[in-house]
Amino acid sequence: MSERSARIEQFTSSVADMKLRDPATGVDRVLTRLGLAGLVAGVACAAAAWFISHGTRNPLQQRDAIVLGLLGVTLAIVGGVLWLKATLAGFLRFWMARFVYEQQAQADRLAAAVTAEVPPPSAVGAAAAPAPAEDVEPAPPTSAPTGGRADVVNT
Repeated sequence: MSERSARIEQFTSSVADMKLRDPATGVDRVLTRLGLAGLVAGVACAAAAWFISHGTRNPLQQRDAIVLGLLGVTLAIVGGVLWLKATLAGFLRFWMARFVYEQQAQADRLAAAVTAEVPPPSAVGAAAAPAPAEDVEPAPPTSAPTGGRADVVNT
């Protein structure tokens, strides 16, 4: 259990050394709220432009409504992107921290498993040379390969 708390302490000190900004700061909240407000305002503006353009026969007023509608669609897209960016940034910060922690724990488990399976150096030399089998007959000598053609002579 103390190994785990030591790892958590090491992780928090490493994050503090990186001097990253706190995800709970007002910037992310402001971007999220601004994005949602822009998304809602853009949809409302586009809907209002549709009602304006269909409520009149004046071409000048209809063209103004088209411009207002395009402005609303643009505002909705920018607001949606801001909201998505702020939302994904918070999620990916958490995901990356967890991923790094789990990879470090996996590396530690792998290192422990590898060091546990390595025999001492004195046992490695003794086990390297297997005992010769007494009943095995030596293989007959083979000629050099000719690539499947009988007329080729290897020199």
